[in-house]
Amino acid sequence: MRYVHTNLVARDWRALADFYVPVFGCELLLPERDLRGAWLEDSAGLAAGARLRGAHLRLPGPPEADPQTWPTLELFQYDDPVEQTDPVADRLGFGHLAFRVEDVPGTLAALLRAGGGELGRVAHTTIPGVGELTVVYARDPEGNILELQSWA
Repeated sequence: MRYVHTNLVARDWRALADFYVPVFGCELLLPERDLRGAWLEDSAGLAAGARLRGAHLRLPGPPEADPQTWPTLELFQYDDPVEQTDPVADRLGFGHLAFRVEDVPGTLAALLRAGGGELGRVAHTTIPGVGELTVVYARDPEGNILELQSWA
């Protein structure tokens, strides 16, 4: 058994891919998906006529890992999505995507230039037995929460 992907339902999957590729070094994997049919409706409990479009982004991974086994971020866009409020860090359920980066303030600045948003402020702490952490929470262009972290 192995972890495969995390799905993120987007308002505009292409715009979100254009954010994740340069900011986090993700790689767009082809083919793009344009999916519909009874199998989709049945498997996901969706109404008749549901359609989704999108693609997978290969997440950055360790250089020694086999790229074919890296988990992906699946960006899908439904024709008629159900709206929700912007997530907050302490709500129940899925919380955020975390990226280990070399330079937290620099990556935050790149994220903001690419259309993301601030959520918290860069903070520093020591986690006993683990190390020194620099961390900040931010948002992608659609409001999803991201954690940027660096360990020393």
